[in-house]
Amino acid sequence: MEPKSKMTKSKTQCCKAKNNGTLNTIENGALDFHVSPMNNSSLLSVGPQCKHYYKSNGDIDKSKVNSSRTHGVSPNRSEEKENGLEKDMIMTDELIRQRAFKWCQDSLGGSWLHISSKEDLVITPICGGMSNYLYLISLPSSHTALNSEPKEVLLRIYGEISKSTMDFLVHNSVVFVLLAEKQLGPKPYGMYHDGRIEEFIKAEPLLPLDLARLDIMSMVSQKLALFHGLSMPLCKKPSWFRVHTRGWMDEVQNNKAALSPTLDIIQQLSPTVDFTKEFEMLVKLATDLQAPVVFCHNDLQPGNLLYQSSTNDKPANMTIIDWEYAHYNYRGHDIANHFNEWTYDYNNPGLPGYKWHPERFPSKEQQYVFFKSYLEASGMSPVTEDALDKLYKETNYLVLHSHFFWGYWSLIQALTSGIEFDYKDYAVCRFEGYFKHKEKLVELFGGFEVQN
Repeated sequence: MEPKSKMTKSKTQCCKAKNNGTLNTIENGALDFHVSPMNNSSLLSVGPQCKHYYKSNGDIDKSKVNSSRTHGVSPNRSEEKENGLEKDMIMTDELIRQRAFKWCQDSLGGSWLHISSKEDLVITPICGGMSNYLYLISLPSSHTALNSEPKEVLLRIYGEISKSTMDFLVHNSVVFVLLAEKQLGPKPYGMYHDGRIEEFIKAEPLLPLDLARLDIMSMVSQKLALFHGLSMPLCKKPSWFRVHTRGWMDEVQNNKAALSPTLDIIQQLSPTVDFTKEFEMLVKLATDLQAPVVFCHNDLQPGNLLYQSSTNDKPANMTIIDWEYAHYNYRGHDIANHFNEWTYDYNNPGLPGYKWHPERFPSKEQQYVFFKSYLEASGMSPVTEDALDKLYKETNYLVLHSHFFWGYWSLIQALTSGIEFDYKDYAVCRFEGYFKHKEKLVELFGGFEVQN
């Protein structure tokens, strides 16, 4: 796919990749990156994932599962590199069955121990994972649970970007286990260096258009207020955006030859922009806003919101999943990222794997409804106009952070991921969203100098 062809279309269909790099000037037709190297840069990844698809009767809806999405591992990973970046292993059927068989027997016990062959496992790929490889693992019909062990679990095999540093693995595991202990997330059954076995929640992920429903807005805002109020044993400094984005910018600099066609297109979106200075402006902007620093999800897109409709004896319920990017961060960034995700639809088979609908970004009126519910759930009573106005400014400025972050993430994913998704196209799309929103901010607030 040629990313440039997408730019001539309205409602550009783009692709999502994440990395740290800074773009400066065009040199011989390619972007020239001038980035100070950073040590210990972390490569994280969390992207849209359409999963946990169930019909109302509790059966899995096979029409929403992409059975062709079987990815593989290179027989020699050390040869699969882009300037030092490891590529994802190819997820062959043999590899998946080996992992599932060993991990389920080790972690679940009970009837899982009585399965004689890995070929007896029922394995269903779960579509849409942009960072990790996801599979529903079920007991064969000839086996029933002996005790309390689950009959089906989710197998998550980490993509390279999700396991590239020990910091990420430890952080991700700590957050996952702590939230499960608080009954705020899926149960962990087995934790491994390159993946895990976890509870499979029988619920449906939301769709982008669901996010504009008043009842869903209320549930999401209240959930967000709950998580923002948690005290977690993690670094409280708001360095998440700065450290990861800058690290990815360094990697883009190291791999600019492999990315040059895409980088040229991104530069053409704003020919005079200096991406290093843009990054520095964004870091200063977050400080100037004086936004509260809270425990954030940082990837609150509809595929990470599992919804269970109300029944005669149970009210509607929502579970937030996939906390790979969870860190202490600015409150407005988490909300801004969620609002951006109103506009991206990842439920699209084939490439590029998504559609962008910028017109779906919430209006000021919709945002204030969300803010009021959020602030009330945070304990504010009554909610004042000043508080609403502050959150509006904070959130809309930090929309830029969200676009910039996922734009670089997507460039790194383009170099490393084996998942069927056009990350280069998505990177172009996120930077297009970035520059369009910069223009909007001039209309809203007159520019980028924050007046507190």
